Amino acid sequence: MPRTLKLGVNIDHVATVRQARLAAQPSPLEAAQLCMAAGADGITAHLREDRRHIQDADVIALSQAGLHLNMEMALTEEMVRIANTLVRPQSCCLVPEKRQELTTEGGLDAVASLDKLMQWVPVLKSAGIAVSLFIAPDFAQIDCAKQCGAEFVELHTGSFANAVSASEQAAELDRLAKGAEYAHSLGIGVNAGHGIDYENIKPLLAAVPHLHELNIGHSIIARAIMKGVGAAVADMLELMQDYAGE
Repeated sequence: MPRTLKLGVNIDHVATVRQARLAAQPSPLEAAQLCMAAGADGITAHLREDRRHIQDADVIALSQAGLHLNMEMALTEEMVRIANTLVRPQSCCLVPEKRQELTTEGGLDAVASLDKLMQWVPVLKSAGIAVSLFIAPDFAQIDCAKQCGAEFVELHTGSFANAVSASEQAAELDRLAKGAEYAHSLGIGVNAGHGIDYENIKPLLAAVPHLHELNIGHSIIARAIMKGVGAAVADMLELMQDYAGE
C-alpha cells in the first residue's frame, strides 16, 4: 500500500549544532540528502531574521541541490526577496518570529497580518512558490488563509504536543480535526507540525483527517544522534504508513 502522507524533515537543529562552533560540520545539506535518501519527501529549513541557525547559503545550497525545499520564513520584505530571487523554493511556510523565543512558539496571526498577506502572498505565488501559513486551527485564521490565496495551511500542533492531561490532549485533537475539516472544505491543503514525536504521532494521525504533509524536525534529529538520520527517518515513515485520512 503506497504511503499517501508526506514527511518534510526540518533540519534547523543540524545547523544549530554547527553554529555552536561556527564550523563546517554537521552539514545541513548532507543531512538533507541523507533524509531524502531514507525516504523523506522534502526538507524544511527556517531562515530566521536573526540567522541563529540556518544561513542564507544553506537555503541556496538546498535549492541548488534539487531537493524539495520548504522554506520557513517571516512575513517580511527581506524574506520575500530572498525567497523570490535567491532561493526559489518549491514552497514556503509563513511563520511568526520573536527574537527572544527559543523556537517558534505559536501560529501566525493571519487576521492581524491580513494586509501583509494580501501584499506578499501573490508575490511569492508569482514566482511559482506554493504558500502555506503556519496557523492555529481556528476558523478565522483559516478564512484569512483562503482570502489571501495560500494553497496550504500548516496547523500548529504545539498545544497538542504540550498537553499535560488526556482531556487536554483530546480537546486539542478535536480542535485540530475541526480545523483540518474546515480547511479541506475550503479547498486548502492541510499540513501539520510542531512538537510531533515518536510517541504522539499515532493519536494525531488517528484523529486528524485530510493531512497532506507533516513537518517534523526536533524528534527526528534527536533520534538521529543516537540511531543515525536514515534510521530516524525510516522509523517515522513506518509510523505514518497506514494513515487513511480521506
